[in-house]
Amino acid sequence: MLRLWPLVVLVPVLAQGTVSSPASLTQTTALEQHERKAWKALTHNSHFADVPHLSGGRSHCEDVQPPQALATPPPLLTSWRDRRVKVSFIIGTDGRVHSPLILESAGPTGDRHVLQTVRTWRYRPATCNGVPTETEGKVEFSSR
Repeated sequence: MLRLWPLVVLVPVLAQGTVSSPASLTQTTALEQHERKAWKALTHNSHFADVPHLSGGRSHCEDVQPPQALATPPPLLTSWRDRRVKVSFIIGTDGRVHSPLILESAGPTGDRHVLQTVRTWRYRPATCNGVPTETEGKVEFSSR
């Protein structure tokens, strides 16, 4: 009987690891639904372009995938009337926004709110032959 004690302990542990509980399945599907909704978030009239690197040793991309928006909430501006704001930024290989730059201004307060919001955005980075790569993004916000 003493030789069987490892089996008595391991069999229930292994059985727990292979059987999914209904709560974990529900949680997984809820997360998948939330992720699909995040992907369908507004892109705010976005345009993306590759960032050229000075190294020159970069291979040609045969399979290019653009970045995918994960979390891109619009900025909360109170004075949108007849204004347009254009922003340029880099989407890094980490999916974070780097170096946002106002191309068309909405005034100092509006620009500050737009930059603060854009810095919080997250993307699934663009890929070149399956490898994450930096991409330039341009976004235009308008009241129309």
